[in-house]
Amino acid sequence: MAEQAQTEFRGVVRLATKTVNGSLSLPMALQQIKGVGNPLANALSKHAAVTFKISPKEKVGNLSDAQLEQLEGLVNDPRKADLPIWFLNRQRAYDTGKDEHKVMAELDFQKQLDIQFHKTIRTYRGVRHMFGLTSRGQRTRTSGRKGTTVGVQRKKEQPAKKKAGPASSGPAKGGGKKK
Repeated sequence: MAEQAQTEFRGVVRLATKTVNGSLSLPMALQQIKGVGNPLANALSKHAAVTFKISPKEKVGNLSDAQLEQLEGLVNDPRKADLPIWFLNRQRAYDTGKDEHKVMAELDFQKQLDIQFHKTIRTYRGVRHMFGLTSRGQRTRTSGRKGTTVGVQRKKEQPAKKKAGPASSGPAKGGGKKK
């Protein structure tokens, strides 16, 4: 009997520095990785089905370590799967001029570097980031406020003032009774 060695099910799988639930199917598990969305996850799982003979409906917890390493290699460099460049999240990067794909911590770090670059060269986006305002054209008159709410404020009641008048107790000029 030539049966393949079945690996036992793992409830938690480490994939591209992300802890993924082992009961998820391959495309859903790939979407858990930051930098991999639905279209890229589906394309990578179809490529894995053809190249590595991994079914897209297969639970990630059933995959072997070698298969997980192959998937991690695809996630870190999707160009190996001969996908169009519009699948990548950094096309023609301004610092290198190359098409790249960043995931997880690399993506966060690169985003911070991009924002810092815009602040340094004082682009419109950089200035908006410096002041903590929206940078993509949203309206800011009423929404997006931070801190206390702004509205109509009542005037504070001031204590009643004593009228400064003559010290006499009687009526003033012409203020008497008419007969």
